Amino acid sequence: MIISASRRTDIPSYYSEWFFHRLKEGYVFVRNPFRPRQVSKVSLSPEVVDGIVFWTKNPAPMLSRLEELEEYHYYFQFTLTPYGPEIEKNLPSKNEIIIPSFQRLSQEIGREKVVWRYDPIFFNEVYTLDCHCRCFEVLAAKLARYTERCTVSFIDFYKNTKRSAKEQEMREVTAGEQTELLERFAEIARQHHIHIDTCAEVRDFSSLGIMPAHCIDKERLERIGQFRLDIGKDKNQRNACGCVESIDIGAYNTCKNGCLYCYANYDNARVEHNFAKHNPHSPLLFGEMTESDCVREREVKSFADRQMRLFE
Repeated sequence: MIISASRRTDIPSYYSEWFFHRLKEGYVFVRNPFRPRQVSKVSLSPEVVDGIVFWTKNPAPMLSRLEELEEYHYYFQFTLTPYGPEIEKNLPSKNEIIIPSFQRLSQEIGREKVVWRYDPIFFNEVYTLDCHCRCFEVLAAKLARYTERCTVSFIDFYKNTKRSAKEQEMREVTAGEQTELLERFAEIARQHHIHIDTCAEVRDFSSLGIMPAHCIDKERLERIGQFRLDIGKDKNQRNACGCVESIDIGAYNTCKNGCLYCYANYDNARVEHNFAKHNPHSPLLFGEMTESDCVREREVKSFADRQMRLFE
């Protein structure tokens, strides 16, 4: 079993104390986002957890506690873009906090365990094609020693993101602009020995040497854990998504980053309400169990074949 922590919220940034409590207790409760009274109890035992994938824009709160992850195989999907506080409203300084945190994290755990995400890409009057290329080159120079790979994607305007996009006149990137941008990104990345891939993009960029990403990545975890994983594609994701199966332990409307392009928050008032109900000692990310909740222990198992194979 692979744990995703989390596509739905930034656990390292806002809920790391809760997460480490859950590891200590050995399980977590996850509400079904579509049937909130249904709660899954998910084991976090190292015996069944083959890997943990963290998704974050700021892992600084976790950096002093990484030794508590020593029983687990894991890596970070670390989003770092050039957007300012008008777009990513609650993030700390990129130069003073986030970039140094990226570098320190990589130094602590290894560059193969920190995947840089430059996404989602959109255009407006400020963030033009040329602006993205300049910013990508600056960031690539700062991160080249600290990561192997950069995953990019272009913005998708969901119902909730369309409302936010109007505030900053954000627009989609045309097919021609996508090709030109990625052609320039690919050249910059080559100069810095960084591989680029794309997240859930339906267009084929293989002619540029850019292949589809696997953000929940079987091969990366196999390399980190020195085992084989007998696990398939996640059927609950979009067709263009290359991720393998995982269990997400986050919750929607709980991320405080305040990014205008976010698909996981649709109500800022709800985010504040849910965050106020967070208890780091609760098995739930926010709120408490009630008598009407129905708890089901989710059947989980390890998919790892840990027997070493010679000459492979």
